[in-house]
Amino acid sequence: MDLEKIKAKISTDEYVYTSHGDLERKADNLTLGQIEEALLAGEVLELYPDTGRGESCLILGFSNRHPIHIVCGWFGDKVAIITVYVPTRPKFIDPWTRGTKE
Repeated sequence: MDLEKIKAKISTDEYVYTSHGDLERKADNLTLGQIEEALLAGEVLELYPDTGRGESCLILGFSNRHPIHIVCGWFGDKVAIITVYVPTRPKFIDPWTRGTKE
């Protein structure tokens, strides 16, 4: 997935939330503006070539210095925001590093 293409789509409001993505965003009390801010300044942490629904990626961005993980894919010509969450222990040691599986 091309990060610059994702950022261009976000900046022109060419994106959609999946129902799961929107539920997770709300569960972590994240606003739409925070997600946009994180995506526009984000970096790709992981690429997922094809999980059965097409390619996707995990993006790390920050809003007010708070880390946010966003998994994005494609919904036609739009970016699909598949899920959103704040990375925390034990799944993540820090925003960039996965924790150990126990």
